[in-house]
Amino acid sequence: MENFKQQLKTKLQKASKIGLLAVGSDLRADDVAGLLVAEALKKSIKNPRKFKTFFGATAPENVTGEIRVFNPSHLIIVDAAEIKGKVGTVKIIEEEEIGGTSFSTHTLPTKILVDYLRKSIGCEVIIIGIKPKSTKFGKPVSREIKDAVKRLAIAIKAALPVT
Repeated sequence: MENFKQQLKTKLQKASKIGLLAVGSDLRADDVAGLLVAEALKKSIKNPRKFKTFFGATAPENVTGEIRVFNPSHLIIVDAAEIKGKVGTVKIIEEEEIGGTSFSTHTLPTKILVDYLRKSIGCEVIIIGIKPKSTKFGKPVSREIKDAVKRLAIAIKAALPVT
């Protein structure tokens, strides 16, 4: 996680205004990870002019207008993603990896969403994936994801230059 923290801090060092877009479904076990991270940060970061959370759930394209109005210099997207590693692994997914990464339950492909946000807002987009244990409908959130959410919220808060 230390390497992740440093990588995130580097990506955010020139940020003046940061948005966090949470993606996922609270009905599908660990797919809720992004939403849980956003909830934790919304409660702990109290500077709405410099940091704002957006709850995109399963249709993140529905909040792109709100994101445009906020006009962040950097946008962090957090979602459950099938990445290498054990359950609860947290990883920054680089642009060239997006096409080969399986994201959870949202309707618009991540690559299209990222391209749209970059072109319409001109912001830097950082995608963070959390490896789920299960995304089955009606199942509870795993302990591994609850732990990963806590670690990730702390890491993001520590990396923010604007709070």
